[in-house]
Amino acid sequence: MKIAVVILNWNGEKLLEQFLPSVVHYSPEASIYVADNASTDSSVTFVKSNFPTVQVIENKENSGFAGGYNQALKEVEADIYALVNSDIEVTENWLKPILKTFENEPRTAIIQPKILDFKNKKLFEYAGAAGGFIDQYGYPFCRGRIFETIEKDKGQYDDDCELLWASGACFFIRSAIYKELQGFDADFFAHQEEIDLCWRTFNKGYTIKYNYKSVVYHVGGATLQHINPRKTFLNFRNSLLMLAKNLPKSSLFTILLVRLILDGVAGIRFILQGNFSHCWAVLQAHFSFYTLFLKNYNKRENLQSKAYYKTKSIVFSYYIKNGTIFGNVF
Repeated sequence: MKIAVVILNWNGEKLLEQFLPSVVHYSPEASIYVADNASTDSSVTFVKSNFPTVQVIENKENSGFAGGYNQALKEVEADIYALVNSDIEVTENWLKPILKTFENEPRTAIIQPKILDFKNKKLFEYAGAAGGFIDQYGYPFCRGRIFETIEKDKGQYDDDCELLWASGACFFIRSAIYKELQGFDADFFAHQEEIDLCWRTFNKGYTIKYNYKSVVYHVGGATLQHINPRKTFLNFRNSLLMLAKNLPKSSLFTILLVRLILDGVAGIRFILQGNFSHCWAVLQAHFSFYTLFLKNYNKRENLQSKAYYKTKSIVFSYYIKNGTIFGNVF
């Protein structure tokens, strides 16, 4: 089984300098690619000069996470794609348990490893932790991280459970499934496109799994959520687009209405916190969603599973019942 590690890069020379060596050192089973999204720094020159075994794919424009990978993977021949952020540190033998699962479980389409915090390696990392789920209204959460509460890794999630979504920070997928589903939705540009792809995979009857025996460390974290209104816009808009595409038809409009109301509450909360730019980002997200609704509604497949959610409302469980730890919620 052939595996390709593909690192999407945009102006990330410093990150490549820091983290690419671990990928090269610990990935003898894989072909390694850096897919450059039209960087304006010296990323491409740096990789070509210092890592002769790493193949460089040069996209003509920065089309975001979704479009960038869609374009780059047209040039990659492998059975398994390992899509890895440029700020990921991998560990020894990180690929072996992943490959073993794919070899033994033909219906498993996507796998996520254990993702810990590079800055504090005893903690789970915000973006993915020990695998993702959503509630009935489409709000994502993870084992090891619910909203702002992040758990220590005490072995409590050392299993190979089924998930609803795997983190795009380190995302393994069968190339055949990726092609069958036409990859990420480029309309998303960035943020939550991996949840959408996983949900579409789930609706097709395939399995998404977690594998704790594969461990990586991720630099990224929750801090961007507070300082970047663009990320707030993309998260709110893309979450709504994802619902329009993947919810069962019988509950689609009811759940969308509730989500729009809950998003409004989130906007008021931003105002009370003094984060006016984030409130405006929520409003912009809704206007963009209205514009794109019909286009994304028409992307719906024939079948949407009703068994997509782990709990009815993670918002209620977290803020009202104080269920800040995954084990306390379920």
